[in-house]
Amino acid sequence: MVLKERPLKYEVIRDLDSFIQHIKLGNLKNCVVQGLDVGIMCIDWKQVDTDNTMFLGCKLESLEEEVALRRKGAQFFAPIIGLPYNPYRVGLYTSAELMEGWTEQDNQSLDIRVNRHFDEHGGHNADIMEALSQRIHDYSIDCGIKELLGEDPQTGLSTRKAVGIMGGHLATRDEGYYRKTAELARLLTREGYFVTSGGGPGIMEAANLGAYMAPYDESALNEAIEILAKQPRYVTADGQIDPGYVGQAHAVMAKYPTGGESLAVPTWFYGHEPVNQFASHIGKYFSNSIREDGLLAISVYGVIFAPGSAATIEEVFIDAAQNHYETFGHCSPMMFLGEGHYLQSQVYSCLAQQAAGHRYAQMITISDNIQKLIEFIKDHKPLRRLEKSP
Repeated sequence: MVLKERPLKYEVIRDLDSFIQHIKLGNLKNCVVQGLDVGIMCIDWKQVDTDNTMFLGCKLESLEEEVALRRKGAQFFAPIIGLPYNPYRVGLYTSAELMEGWTEQDNQSLDIRVNRHFDEHGGHNADIMEALSQRIHDYSIDCGIKELLGEDPQTGLSTRKAVGIMGGHLATRDEGYYRKTAELARLLTREGYFVTSGGGPGIMEAANLGAYMAPYDESALNEAIEILAKQPRYVTADGQIDPGYVGQAHAVMAKYPTGGESLAVPTWFYGHEPVNQFASHIGKYFSNSIREDGLLAISVYGVIFAPGSAATIEEVFIDAAQNHYETFGHCSPMMFLGEGHYLQSQVYSCLAQQAAGHRYAQMITISDNIQKLIEFIKDHKPLRRLEKSP
């Protein structure tokens, strides 16, 4: 009997503390060191096992040092120059980082510069080096989100109880469902859930706004929405981004500076949309398909669908497929905020028919009562996949 060789498992090192600990132990064998400046340290590489060590985008002291490490079995992916973004980044974005260089008079933010670069290099039809850079970047964002959410070793579920809120990007700040979404997100955060959104304007902004306002009372949320509603749309009548839209968000944050945490997961595929100011963590992707699938996958404790158009309907059935096949080892609640919208469009009835006979059928509900949706989440924890008999 011939035993199959087990695939090699790499340990990824993305912070200096972990790297220093490995150096002290003299062992980097089968490790991937990502995006670190290790040239600032005086390391005696002769005392470190670097067999099959991979250095991704790391800075070393000299070319001679790299040559010596290659002779000891290390491999290198060099830093890629000429990009406005770092493919090897070791953490998620913040709104402040993406907005660096922005003013109401002139938008030269990091976000807009990356978006221009993305468009100028063919978008998703990029050449091989640009495509490689984008893939490495998006994998780095994957890792950052996993680190943020954590993992419970007992259940395999995320430590943070992530609940996704999806909905239309064109919803204005003075609409009823914008307010309902913000109220729902605020209450969910106060109940210990971690709100995730698609990171754009409209319903997505409302989700992150609600989480941000969780430390404050309901009257503060009402005042925040009143401030935002002075610039209700992110685009002007001639289709341009309204700088006042972001300015009003800054006014809210100045008045209420200590907000709750949440995650936004946008994409440069929709790079014209303004940066979501209320998310404490931003995992921005180049690939929209990876972003869509991943956003729904990480929302383990449920997804709430507020009214939206084609992209939101697409998300409904991506989530349904993940639940139907229990793709990621569990099925989770699917909740609809907007009875008239989802019953009239027959999306809800179509989903219910598709779910019939499957475990996730019991995980679906619809209501305009936000307290009922919260109770549904609390009463319907994720169901782990049943192990099949051998």
